Amino acid sequence: MKLNQLLTTLNEHVPFNTAESWDNVGLLIGDEESEVTGIVTALDCTEVVVDEAIELGYNTIISHHPLIFKGVQNIIQQEGYGAIIRKLIQHDINLIALHTNLDVYPQGVNAMLAERLQLGDVDILNPQTTEYYKVQVFIPETDVETFKNQLSQHGLAQEGNYEACYFQSLGKGQFKPVGDANPTLGEVGEVEHVDEMKVEFMIAPNERQLAQRMIEKYHPYETPVYDIMHMTKLSERGLGVICQLDHSMDVPTFVNYVKSQLDMPSVRFIGDTQSQIETVAIIGGAGVGFESHAHHLGADIFITGDIKHHDALDAKIAGMNMLDINHYSEYVMKEGLVNLLNRWYDHQLEIPVKASEHNTDPYTYY
Repeated sequence: MKLNQLLTTLNEHVPFNTAESWDNVGLLIGDEESEVTGIVTALDCTEVVVDEAIELGYNTIISHHPLIFKGVQNIIQQEGYGAIIRKLIQHDINLIALHTNLDVYPQGVNAMLAERLQLGDVDILNPQTTEYYKVQVFIPETDVETFKNQLSQHGLAQEGNYEACYFQSLGKGQFKPVGDANPTLGEVGEVEHVDEMKVEFMIAPNERQLAQRMIEKYHPYETPVYDIMHMTKLSERGLGVICQLDHSMDVPTFVNYVKSQLDMPSVRFIGDTQSQIETVAIIGGAGVGFESHAHHLGADIFITGDIKHHDALDAKIAGMNMLDINHYSEYVMKEGLVNLLNRWYDHQLEIPVKASEHNTDPYTYY
């Protein structure tokens, strides 16, 4: 399998354009025409992970955190990120990042954390919105099928695996041609009544110009009547999850349970230690800023990482429970991504895929 085929599959399931605008995802280093010999999944692309891939003979690393993120000023053989980048290039290793696009994927990092904690009734905490346009065109009944076929042939009115997605309703149109009009139907100076159909369909934002051109080209009227309306809807993707324990736990029991399930050497609780925990909200990595939203949705506790002192103090004063499970808790994506790749390829992936065995947590706990 060539790398560009792998990238196509990744983009199909965790589209690169669903990442945050500040993020850096997709192919960061590599050759799209290279043959993939094996994949290592990793939270961070550190030098030990690169060495692991070299030892295995695997030429592709998929990491969650982008190696090239803040900006690389130089590439020096024995220093910092430059040394890692140089080694990747020197050994023809491809590096792909799936960061916030994997965070908002319905079976992504946050769902993986929920699965590790054996939580049920998983729902998206903060769904993304999807923009689209609704088009409605008024056209003589006799021309409807020809018109729809022309639009469909140009790729319009498609929804996922479905083509020719239209709704139509019958009505009565009227007009009076005047002056130099050259009407398709009717006579100049006379009011004409026509059995017309209102044809409705949806288009993506990037199809708006095409839709206008096709309507103008294939509509039988000299002056077509149509509307293109901007719409939004909730997406199946979004940041974080909100879910349920199968039974209520007190805070000490829950905290120890999370610590054990995630195999984290240290976690930090903020809030009321006398609380009972049943509804749990999770944003892996650094999710501070969504704790109030989670609280309003009924979460008994908000789990994330990288909670700063003043954010913790604000939450405690506001009566919200939080649990800092450290940023490294996202390591669950290593095995999780292996499982996703096998699922996407229907367990017929012909190249080896392995979760990195290295712990890339930068902290030492005492």
